[in-house]
Amino acid sequence: MKRLFAFATILLFSSSKYNSQTSTNKFEISSDLEQISLWVKSNMPDQLGSRNAEMITNKGSVTHVSDPRLIIHRPKNPNGTAILVISGGGYAHIELGKESTPTSKWLQSEGITAFELIYRLPQEGWKTTNVPFEDAQRAMRMIRSSAKNYGIDPHKIGILGFSAGGHLAGMIATQPNKMFYKPVDDIDSLSARPNFVGLIYPVISMLPPNNKTHAFKSILGKNPSTSEEIEFSVERQVDSQTPPTFLAQAINDPISPVENSLLINNALKKVKVPVEMHLFQTGGHGWGLGKKGSEVAAWPGLFREWVEMSNK
Repeated sequence: MKRLFAFATILLFSSSKYNSQTSTNKFEISSDLEQISLWVKSNMPDQLGSRNAEMITNKGSVTHVSDPRLIIHRPKNPNGTAILVISGGGYAHIELGKESTPTSKWLQSEGITAFELIYRLPQEGWKTTNVPFEDAQRAMRMIRSSAKNYGIDPHKIGILGFSAGGHLAGMIATQPNKMFYKPVDDIDSLSARPNFVGLIYPVISMLPPNNKTHAFKSILGKNPSTSEEIEFSVERQVDSQTPPTFLAQAINDPISPVENSLLINNALKKVKVPVEMHLFQTGGHGWGLGKKGSEVAAWPGLFREWVEMSNK
């Protein structure tokens, strides 16, 4: 993979042809889309008892996930690149409607095979709060195991996460060899390391003063130790093997302070991992593909160009 020079930009323009679609219709996962479960019931780690039925709101917010899975958005003419797309929601729900679904559709239109992740939520009665990390790591391995079936180059598999989904993506990208779960089959012998990473308004650090997010509470609870905060702070897991990374965040983000992107940007630079960071003056949090005419609506085009360059 071609190595890129690290740099950061603050963007002041506001035009892009890539925008999420608005709709008043009830959100539904299309029956035309293929879905693949990550586990069979007998090998799913950290499960407990009976589960509540999965719920999806009209706006596409998912809770009570008992069948963690991949929703596959296959392009007509795949270009060999695949991306695991992970919505946020503070690890309390999964924002398919405004983040991963429109983004997966856009990636599909660009010839990229998008795998939308529905992962277990840590506060829904599982044995540990590690379940989202187990699911995301398993998902990366399943995509790599199925590369030939979907016309994917196994060396061009990335991960893209929003908000808490960015934290989840970052944890997998920086610790691909960590045993979040015991291997259950031959798929688990494959690498979980993505070849490139996109983190959009991400939650990164669990250390003060950035320990006020809902993601922090969902994973670590009320009174974690400093060692636990470090263990789940993505910037503290970065090393020279971390994949090239793309960052996009608004300076006025009220949910995940922009310091999160700055922390991981600096950590990556320190170990000479290629990183491209785009900071926008306005945009707040939770913008998905970005509203038409907004500054943040530029990120999909910038990300697409970066992916193309990274995969040369």
